[in-house]
Amino acid sequence: MSDLRGVCVCVFQQEGSLCAQHCLNNLLQGEYFSPVELSSIAQQLDEEERMRMAEGGVQTEEYRTFLQQPSGNMDDSGFFSIRVISSALGVWGLELVLFNSREYQQLRIDPIHEKAFICNYKEHWFTVRKLGQQWFNLNSLLTGPELISDTYLALFLAQLQQEGYSIFVIRGSLPECEADQILRIMQVEQQQRPKLIGEDEAQRVSVQQVSEPGHTADEVLLDEDEEELRKALALSRRGVEVEDEEADLRRAIQLSMLGGSDPSGAVTAGSSHESGSSEEAVLTAEELRRRRQVYFDRQQAQHSSSAGGEKDSGTKPSQ
Repeated sequence: MSDLRGVCVCVFQQEGSLCAQHCLNNLLQGEYFSPVELSSIAQQLDEEERMRMAEGGVQTEEYRTFLQQPSGNMDDSGFFSIRVISSALGVWGLELVLFNSREYQQLRIDPIHEKAFICNYKEHWFTVRKLGQQWFNLNSLLTGPELISDTYLALFLAQLQQEGYSIFVIRGSLPECEADQILRIMQVEQQQRPKLIGEDEAQRVSVQQVSEPGHTADEVLLDEDEEELRKALALSRRGVEVEDEEADLRRAIQLSMLGGSDPSGAVTAGSSHESGSSEEAVLTAEELRRRRQVYFDRQQAQHSSSAGGEKDSGTKPSQ
């Protein structure tokens, strides 16, 4: 058994919003696609769609409306659609099969017998691939590969589906890569799970705030609590009973990192993970009411204290 750090498993980390590019390159374990190449594929798909729409007449309202709409295959942020990804993989003779489709589920294939999956949640793509005899989460938002045990893989995919992920099975022969060749003859263990990109910096800033003069740990926690209350109040004013998109994305990222942790708390053979990891809970209506009441009580107490101070400091009327 060898340490994972000694094996060259490629994880192309997130740059901008190019997660589709990183997803493909992590799947193929090489720099096979650039943003320019994926943009070219997207433009070709756009042109094919335009030609199909033109068959109904270039003077029709439907055609004019189509021309005014932005591309559904890419945007300026670096997003690429599933059609672009499918076309890119077609170059390598690879196909995408929807994991939860009736046709695939009827096959009753154990996920550990597949080769790879790509997962999507709110336009974030990442790869889960088998290298040698072991599975890895190759999310571009992580600082490195995350080992997933065989016994946890099916539950990991089920959790992703429950959170709203779309999962696609990769069918076909993946290109040879160094990591796959090495892991065919040996297995690795993971001493420490990878972190989210920027997680260390965020922790450093938090510690620095606590250590700064005039900022106690209680004050920092209070600031964080007040920030959460402000978010809760904003949600209640909008009548929203779920988290905003930013919070959803954080939950999705954290869920994608759960692959290395057995939910029962047991450590599986060949891997080791830190305990104490947690998911960001959904803000319930009851919790929202509780936080809002605490906030109002605190504001009322501060107001009463301030009013009392002003009364005590007032001048006594002359007799």
